[in-house]
Amino acid sequence: MKPAGIYSFEFELFDLERKGPAVRSWIFDTRPDLVLTLVRLVLAGVFLPHGLQKTVGWFGGYGYTGTMQYFTGKMGIPAPLAFAAIAAETLGPIALVLGLGGRVAAAAIVVVMAVAVATTHLPHGFFMNWFGNQNGEGFEFHLLAVALALVVVLRGSGAYSVDAWIAGR
Repeated sequence: MKPAGIYSFEFELFDLERKGPAVRSWIFDTRPDLVLTLVRLVLAGVFLPHGLQKTVGWFGGYGYTGTMQYFTGKMGIPAPLAFAAIAAETLGPIALVLGLGGRVAAAAIVVVMAVAVATTHLPHGFFMNWFGNQNGEGFEFHLLAVALALVVVLRGSGAYSVDAWIAGR
């Protein structure tokens, strides 16, 4: 029987005798919780437009080529990491909508947001640039995104997810 609580996955995740199945179990494990479903879908709904800006140029974005040039040229991000960030913001939300590997998709979003704060937004302070009086955007959005993503990382994709179907819930 698994111990209850938010960190119940730790006992299986670090079971050295059967690490493969334990990690696979942790990735798909979830509860039939509608709040988790809501968090997962809101996170997907916020990030998919950002990913589509970076891949196909929708919503005023630069598309894949422009985004890669900006990330690798102006920001100096290595191409494989720039590609991973674009994929996390595009494929991650699709996985979240389906609830397929939601923990992994949400973890990727946490990493992208942490890198965005560290490389770009931290010097501009906490607040977004609502009034146009800062040189850039603060990190309050990123903090909210990380909080939502961590809920999915720690608790799973929730009800109406492929993860729940795989886990047999």
